[in-house]
Amino acid sequence: MEQMLATPADAGNILKLYELRTEALMRKAREWVIFEFKPKTAEEYFAVADNYADPHNAYLRQVVSYWEMAAALVLHGAVSADLFFDCNGEGLYLLAKFAPFLEAVRKKSPVFLIKTSELVNRFSGAAQKYEMIRKRIEAQSQKK
Repeated sequence: MEQMLATPADAGNILKLYELRTEALMRKAREWVIFEFKPKTAEEYFAVADNYADPHNAYLRQVVSYWEMAAALVLHGAVSADLFFDCNGEGLYLLAKFAPFLEAVRKKSPVFLIKTSELVNRFSGAAQKYEMIRKRIEAQSQKK
């Protein structure tokens, strides 16, 4: 990918994305999805994702849809890809977290993290960061 300078509008968009991430409910949802939700299979994922009575269902939908929206902004050129990857990794973390059973999830939900996957496929910076995160998650899971 050709390196391009980010614009002031890109910086404003990155700051707005950050601001949205720090909203109280979003912060709580992110904490649950990242640190507490530990599915090992698609069935465990869908036990929450398909259960609207589960109070964590909304957290999962909020976090996944947020990062898919952010990825779409990059893919459509509204935010500089280089600047985005310099400032964000959580969406890539989610993709790596669910990677072991991503194919099984997509059999039922074909667009699950599809925009985030497209970032990894389209941008070398995303691919490199994703691979680093994936290896870190793999190493952590082997320690347990």
